[in-house]
Amino acid sequence: MDYCSPCKAKTESLFVICRAMFGGEESFLPDWEDSLIPTSAWYQRESLKQLLQGAALGAFATLGIGFSWGGFMLGSTARTLADGTADSAVVAAMAPICVDQFQHSADAANNLTALQKTNSYEQAAYVEKGGWAMMPGSKAADSGVPQACAALLSNLK
Repeated sequence: MDYCSPCKAKTESLFVICRAMFGGEESFLPDWEDSLIPTSAWYQRESLKQLLQGAALGAFATLGIGFSWGGFMLGSTARTLADGTADSAVVAAMAPICVDQFQHSADAANNLTALQKTNSYEQAAYVEKGGWAMMPGSKAADSGVPQACAALLSNLK
C-alpha cells in the first residue's frame, strides 16, 4: 500500500502514542497498515458515478415528497395564499362595522325588512347601494364586505 508521507507519519506517531499509553500491549490495537484505505472509494470512477446517481435520486425524492406531502410550495403559491388570507381577515373585520352602520342608519327596521325580502344573490348589491358596506373615509366598498355584511344581516331577527 502506498500512503502519502504526512499520513504515514501521523499514523506512525499515533501508533507510538497508543503503545506508550497502553504499556506496549498490542493485542487490542488494530493493524494500522491494513486498516487504512489508501484511496477512498468514491474518488474512483464507478463509485463516483454511483454517488452522483444517489445524490440526484435523493434530491429528486426530497423535492417530490416535499412538494406533495411535506408542505413545500413555490413563492407565488405562498403569496397567493397569504393574499387570500389577508383579504378574508379584512372582510371579517369590516363586516361587523357594516352591520353597525346598517343598524344605526335612519329607518333601519324597514331597510332590514326590505333586505330580507330581497333574493339572497341580490342582498349584497342592496347593502352596497345603501352605502353601509363603505367604510368611513373610503370612497368604495371593499370586495367581499357587502356579501359578508348581507349574510350577517340576514341572520338577524
